[in-house]
Amino acid sequence: MKNMMPYRSFIISLIAFILFSCAKQSSKKIEIRGIYGNPKPFWEKQMKLNQLGVNAVFVHSGSISQDMISQARLEGLSVFAEFPTLNGKDYVDEHPEAWAINEKGEQVEAASWFMGVCPTEPGFRQYRMDQLRGLLTKFDLDGIWMDYVHWHAQFEEPEPILPETCFCDHCLERFEQESNLQIPDGTIPEKAQWILNNVDKKWRDWRCQVIFEWASDMKSIIKEIKPGTLLGLYHCPWNDDEFNGARRRILGLDYDLLRPVIDVFSPMVYHGRMGRGPEWVKENITWFCKRLEINEGDYPKVWPIVQAYNDPETISGEEFETVLKGGMSGKSSGVMMFTTYAVAEDTVKTMVMKKVYEDVINK
Repeated sequence: MKNMMPYRSFIISLIAFILFSCAKQSSKKIEIRGIYGNPKPFWEKQMKLNQLGVNAVFVHSGSISQDMISQARLEGLSVFAEFPTLNGKDYVDEHPEAWAINEKGEQVEAASWFMGVCPTEPGFRQYRMDQLRGLLTKFDLDGIWMDYVHWHAQFEEPEPILPETCFCDHCLERFEQESNLQIPDGTIPEKAQWILNNVDKKWRDWRCQVIFEWASDMKSIIKEIKPGTLLGLYHCPWNDDEFNGARRRILGLDYDLLRPVIDVFSPMVYHGRMGRGPEWVKENITWFCKRLEINEGDYPKVWPIVQAYNDPETISGEEFETVLKGGMSGKSSGVMMFTTYAVAEDTVKTMVMKKVYEDVINK
């Protein structure tokens, strides 16, 4: 029997290690169980969101009212405002100087449903920053989520729209000055071609810096008006290589540059819109958390937004459950779904959301 003692001790130690490891894995905290969109579709059905496992609402800034915030607070919900940062729809019609210009010297056309804007146009920048100040002053919010934060393009398609922009006078002058170079005289197409042929890397780096400055300046305004309010980012979920590196090359999104100023990254893993399978969500979020070297409990955090909306095809209840759980993969500490209406109108999806969120609460 004495000879069995070391073996028995080994087995006991091994079991203890396995139990400890499992406990450690299951102790992962999902702090945000969210919905995206006005909560009204649920409230009209006499549903309380906290009884569905929801503890946070993400709402377009133009739809926020004091009454909505008051009702959300009664249900113990955090309220985050989506801020359409570089969406130029309607604005460019009245302010043509803010219209993005392509490498042919032409005003860009709307990319599917998205109409971008020139990110360096001073008037538009002032307009958006004034809106942000007004939003923070008027409402008691837990966070501001930047949306449409990229140069004019459309990534939410199986075949994305990826134009070369922006070659307007504002951009060319700033690029020339801030990159310490001189662009030869000529037409806009000639200048654009010279840039793409001779200083392409500087051009891509500068465009990423412009996007970073938007995030950095918004962070500064938040700290000035309401310190402690989170700055989140809805963003393209592509990895570094997809579409020939277009996330950084065309959209201007440099994760490493943005990491110090963004509190929460929210990859827009709309699998249906982007022609991916539901299992892709888990793969992407696991990759993304590793790519950003996310540490549990620290900032930045990862709270993805997944698709429930039936476009271009119907998202089944089973599919919705897969992507909702996939959004909590890796070191993600939250998830939300797009949109409230798509779930509220579908009893199956409502029950799926309730089950998934309650399972997280009860862990």
